[in-house]
Amino acid sequence: MLFNSYIFVLLFLPLTILGYFLLNKISYEIGKIWLLGMSLWFYAYFNVNYLSIIVISICVNYAMNKLIIASAAKTIRKLWLTIALVANVGILFYFKYYDFFIENINVMFKTDFIMHHLILPLGISFFTFQQLSYIIDSYRGEVPDYAFLDYALFVSYFPQLIAGPIVMHSEMVPQFADASKKRINYENLSKGIMAFSIGLAKKVLLADTFGRVVNWGYNNVEALDTTNALLIMLFYTFQIYLDFSGYCDMATGIGLMFNISLPMNFNSPYRALTIVDFWKRWHMTLTRFFMKYVYITLGGNRAGKIRTYLNILIVFLVSGLWHGANWTFVLWGTIHGIFSLITRLFNKVFDSIHPAINWLITFGFVNLTWIYFRADSIDQANKIIQSVFDLKFGGINELLIIEFYRIAEFMAINSLTVYGILSFPNSYVLLLVSFSLCMVLFTKNTNERIAVFKPTTLNSCATIVLIVWSIISFSGVSTFLYFNF
Repeated sequence: MLFNSYIFVLLFLPLTILGYFLLNKISYEIGKIWLLGMSLWFYAYFNVNYLSIIVISICVNYAMNKLIIASAAKTIRKLWLTIALVANVGILFYFKYYDFFIENINVMFKTDFIMHHLILPLGISFFTFQQLSYIIDSYRGEVPDYAFLDYALFVSYFPQLIAGPIVMHSEMVPQFADASKKRINYENLSKGIMAFSIGLAKKVLLADTFGRVVNWGYNNVEALDTTNALLIMLFYTFQIYLDFSGYCDMATGIGLMFNISLPMNFNSPYRALTIVDFWKRWHMTLTRFFMKYVYITLGGNRAGKIRTYLNILIVFLVSGLWHGANWTFVLWGTIHGIFSLITRLFNKVFDSIHPAINWLITFGFVNLTWIYFRADSIDQANKIIQSVFDLKFGGINELLIIEFYRIAEFMAINSLTVYGILSFPNSYVLLLVSFSLCMVLFTKNTNERIAVFKPTTLNSCATIVLIVWSIISFSGVSTFLYFNF
């Protein structure tokens, strides 16, 4: 189920909130069962056939945890850990990477193994990583003996189930057990609705608008001169930011409606002055996972500089592959890893550069590498990058403008242009880019807004306008970009 859908906004969310707090008056356990059941419905709405995957995954991992806790001998505990890791990674590999692996084997060795063309189950990367962290912590003796209901809710809690944040058991399970969170808190509810409205508007009104034009650009690479290649590059930079940021805002807001605080996952990453700083701000819980369970496990910085840099490079390589089964993601992760090493090696040089120049270098690098992230192939990405550096400037492609004209808000603006109220028909495209750049750089992010939020008439009106405008703008199925990862 999508956050940006009629059924979610008008039925699922109010029904879940109402049922949860009413049932809590009868029994906290019944309230949790209701929330678990609704979370599973939320997941099954996409494809009921994949409901069994998450249910079996939850049951198997909970059983592995019980076996690890019950085993006194370290060798036996390590055996159960190994079985759990192999099972989790194996399922993830089968659904996400099997075809990619077989396709490359066929190309390299001229074989003809059959590919399965599997549909990737939503959220499998997220709930698998979440359970991997739980199992590893269990092996380390850091997990209390939770009840099955608490564990199942920890894994399937719907606001963060599909696209994160990747939460730790210690962050969530105690909140589900906290009696003070079982009653409606109107301050949290108002904050949550505000955060949800901002996230919904980011997704529906802005990210999807940019997405339409980005799709046109990547489907018409040969038509891109430098001007239009730069625009398409910037449009995707804003699309993925607003799409993922919008999801994080909505997840945070929904969590607050239930009095549950989710960890911050997005902290204005385009303000970053270095690529190291960028990865402290973008998908923060994924970075945390890789640092704790991959980087430190490999030895972290305990074995000298060369080993440290190798470990960092491995983390970025794995991070790239985590995002998708395509060589474009592998290359994207590797390039980020290399630039991260360069930043660390020459940190004194970067520190001596004016912050504005550092920002420009970082933002430019992120923009260019997003091209590999979005492209269907490395060859397609190279063609777009070549267009960027060809320095063959021209006007904005009319077909690009037409993609904007198909959006209701831009139809209205175009009407004003036709009637002479606006004299520059292409100017609002540049205005949209300028507005988006100012928004991601200079305005408070939603977490900062939540910290100082006070309900007022103005805030209430703005929230209502954003929600109604977004609902009116729902059209077709527009999944979040991170649903694909």
